[in-house]
Amino acid sequence: MESELQKLPPDTTQTTQPESIDESSTKDDRPLLKPDPTNPQLQVLQSQSSSPSIEELEKKYAPYVRHDVYGIMGRGELPWTEKVLLGIALVTLVPMRVFGATTVLVFYYLICKVCTAFSAPNREEDAEQEDYAHTGGWRRSVMMQSGMFLSRVMLFVFGFYWINESCRPIDLNGNSNNENGSKEQAEELERPGAIVSNHISYLDILYHMSSSFPSFVAKRSVAKLPLVGLISKCLGCVYVQRESKSPDFKGVSGVVNERIREAHQNKSAPIMLLFPEGTTTNGDFLLPFKSGAFLSGAPVQPVILSYPYQRLSPAWDSISGVRHVILLLCQFVNYVEVTWLPVYYPSQQEKDDPRLYAENVRRLMAHEGNLILSDIGLAEKRVYHAALNGLFCQQ
Repeated sequence: MESELQKLPPDTTQTTQPESIDESSTKDDRPLLKPDPTNPQLQVLQSQSSSPSIEELEKKYAPYVRHDVYGIMGRGELPWTEKVLLGIALVTLVPMRVFGATTVLVFYYLICKVCTAFSAPNREEDAEQEDYAHTGGWRRSVMMQSGMFLSRVMLFVFGFYWINESCRPIDLNGNSNNENGSKEQAEELERPGAIVSNHISYLDILYHMSSSFPSFVAKRSVAKLPLVGLISKCLGCVYVQRESKSPDFKGVSGVVNERIREAHQNKSAPIMLLFPEGTTTNGDFLLPFKSGAFLSGAPVQPVILSYPYQRLSPAWDSISGVRHVILLLCQFVNYVEVTWLPVYYPSQQEKDDPRLYAENVRRLMAHEGNLILSDIGLAEKRVYHAALNGLFCQQ
């Protein structure tokens, strides 16, 4: 990829301490759509003499702005044709899809229950990190194959009848992203330690489950949820530990990077799925990457997702989860396009500087996916949501 990056516009990168994956994870407890009175940026916003207009907010927080028929936060004024379509879908499509999704979820839970019966989970040094993804033999094979198939069925239930996938083939002569490549390196490129994807919606996880059945970072509470908890352990999710009194506790970043190195060296190990932006966007932008995900120095598989739409955008940006799921189930057809880039093999300089590694992968994904680079993140997203709530309360 070094040769390809020479075509991209230059970008200076400061060498500072790598960011830990825990940093973004520990900030996700507060609801996005509720104002946080302790946020200093929000206090500055509220202290201004005149409230910002919608146009000013959309210009400043462009990565989180919705452009579909349903408007800001999904509360826009709808034309009567859209209201008719919604009414029809609510009494026909939604009940069938809810039933179908519930059936698929329960069925896969039962499969996981059978596959994990009389089997002890794999445990990390932190006793609360446990999974069944390292189970071998027929158990792992059944969990993976049925999980991938049923995830695709779930996408079908949600209206994603076709998935448009494209990929750039890897040059087996070893010249795809190294100037001094070899066939041995090319073979190594086929064994990435992690999938690095842009983040647009909760649907991203369903697609990646259907294509590669990866592990990913999830909140501790997910492990205790009915049905979903066991499924997440079969996926091999790394649970976010808020705090630990153990002196040997490595933190989420340490566990994730160990998993990445393991997946790179062992083909049978579960691969990690990373969303280094740390939050979702409207799909037109790419936020700064957290460099903690690149500390291992292992090759990564960049994947670019996009959701073309006509009525409702599947992006989960500035709309509540319940409202978005209901409106999504009301759409007769939904679309997703996926671009798989060649495995990115880092140079020695990138291995020594995770921030440089993360930025180069980000620039490549933005270039290949026609995405706009943005310098704002989760903190600004919270301010934008709080400001929108304030404007709607005034109205």
